[in-house]
Amino acid sequence: MTDRENEDFTLEARLTRLESILARMESEEVDLDEALQLFEEGVAHVREAERVLSETELRVEELLASGETQEIEDGEA
Repeated sequence: MTDRENEDFTLEARLTRLESILARMESEEVDLDEALQLFEEGVAHVREAERVLSETELRVEELLASGETQEIEDGEA
């Protein structure tokens, strides 16, 4: 997987792909070469997902610290 291909995934798409990678690796039909390739792809997805989650957590902390958040009034959801 190229860096560009890796960037095209949303967090949700990464989680879905990780589930399919896991299911494929758990099957008895996967050979060693394919398993290694799937493992490498999975690691890339996990690392990128962790990066996205860390950035999101930092942004939430920044918003809370700066007071840029707004209270949601009842009925405005």
